[in-house]
Amino acid sequence: MRRNFWLNMFLICIGIVVGTMVAELTAGVPGLSWLSYGLDFGTTSPLVLDMNVFHLTLGIGIKITISSVIFVILSVVLGRLIAKK
Repeated sequence: MRRNFWLNMFLICIGIVVGTMVAELTAGVPGLSWLSYGLDFGTTSPLVLDMNVFHLTLGIGIKITISSVIFVILSVVLGRLIAKK
């Protein structure tokens, strides 16, 4: 069960990376620009804690595109098919 969890996490990360790469590459292509459509979630300005001795900056941002969703689904499905064999 533990191995299955880490395999799925790895496949999700691979899908996110490949999907983001495809979204960046197809952003200017007229027929494929819909793959780069997405939404940004997160903080626009980070939370800054300045205590004069150290500075702590916290922020998070996530961009979800159509191609990243497609490639996450594809990588998980293909990973399960390969794991069964």
